[in-house]
Amino acid sequence: MDTSASAWTGRFRARRVARGSVTEGAARAGLAARGVIYLLVGALALQIAFGDTNAQADRGGALAALAQKPFGAVLLWALGIGLVGMALWRLSEALFGSVGQDGRSARKRLLAAVRFAFYVFVAYSVLSFAASRNHGGGSSDQQSRDATARALEIPAGQWLVGAAGAAVVVAGGWIGVRAVLRKYRDKLRLGRMSHRTRQLVDVTGVAGGAARGLVFALAGVFAVRAAIDYEPEQAKGLDDTLRTFAETPLGPWLLVCVAAGLVLFGVFSFAMARWRRV
Repeated sequence: MDTSASAWTGRFRARRVARGSVTEGAARAGLAARGVIYLLVGALALQIAFGDTNAQADRGGALAALAQKPFGAVLLWALGIGLVGMALWRLSEALFGSVGQDGRSARKRLLAAVRFAFYVFVAYSVLSFAASRNHGGGSSDQQSRDATARALEIPAGQWLVGAAGAAVVVAGGWIGVRAVLRKYRDKLRLGRMSHRTRQLVDVTGVAGGAARGLVFALAGVFAVRAAIDYEPEQAKGLDDTLRTFAETPLGPWLLVCVAAGLVLFGVFSFAMARWRRV
């Protein structure tokens, strides 16, 4: 009986620590770091839309741009540490559940685990860049093509690539729809925000989330096409995906809209860092 009570007390304390100030600080630092990346990627995409063909609108381009700023090395390390915080927050959600009525459901924990794995990869790439100042992994486009080529070579590779692409399309649609429906409001401390602040957050959340979802969905479409045609070169990373918007009949103006949306999502991430319930 005493052993059981002690084990329960230990789990309760672990859960309380996971949801305490340390995890909250990590979450807010991670959301702010995500905001910086989207701001930079959106700004680089705007440069492409207005004719700067040398810009690279992906995470590598954003890190390179940040490295050129005053105190760039410090900023890169701060960004990487913030993303580590994001990963740790997602890990705590996978282990102990998140806020909300169904925060401890298996579906939410699985989603948190996927996000944890993703942000571990992103944080590692940023910290590696900060340590070496060398974007040795290549652009997101080349990385996507290389990964697709390797996947197509394994048994059932076409099916795996196609399924992964379809999953990204679905994820993009899910992100966009939830943004338009303003589902993010369920996680915000609305009572601490003025009416005008809520309106501004809605503008950034809806427009930014819709743009982000659209980019995800289009990247997934390219992956599906690469699987169907068995052609890795058809897979596109973030940079090539964004450039595709400028190749539509609307010309660069569609890319301008999408890029502005990514900038707004960066601003929205800062708002989430300030007012999100963790």
